[in-house]
Amino acid sequence: MSSILDRRAFLGAMTLGSLMLPAAAGARGFVEFPHGFEPGSVVVSTRQRMLFFVQGDGTAIRYPVAVGMPGRQWFGTRTIDGKHYRPAWSPPAEIRRARPSLPDVIPGGAPDNPMGAGALTIAPGEYAIHGTSASMRASIGRYASFGCIRMLDEDVLDLMARVRIPSRITVVA
Repeated sequence: MSSILDRRAFLGAMTLGSLMLPAAAGARGFVEFPHGFEPGSVVVSTRQRMLFFVQGDGTAIRYPVAVGMPGRQWFGTRTIDGKHYRPAWSPPAEIRRARPSLPDVIPGGAPDNPMGAGALTIAPGEYAIHGTSASMRASIGRYASFGCIRMLDEDVLDLMARVRIPSRITVVA
């Protein structure tokens, strides 16, 4: 029962934006984290533009991220179902409509590949937690994507080494 209350309190704090973070909140690091989320799960706070990897000991590893632009965000719980290093990328239909000049496929490792060093795919749907190309690094910490969770390449590689497949991801406001 207490884990349900802890989780509700956390979700309320995330919604209200009142979760207290250390002064260096823009960098990867360990933070205190309420109980109620399964160890090994991922929680994303859209408002804070932070991703938390739950440790299970009352802490989490916090990573700065870019999240969906207004109108392109999603919320709820889904499953991380795949782990891919240097993946090729084919623009989904929504992105193709917004940017018709994009090629059908951008090869893995190409400098303009928005997946960067790696991607954790999320089911159901076309979203992923992924790295970023060099030209998009400045988007971290912003509302910048079409719904994916974008990370620095070094951070996505660190997270990929920790995440087991399948794992749970919860995205909150």
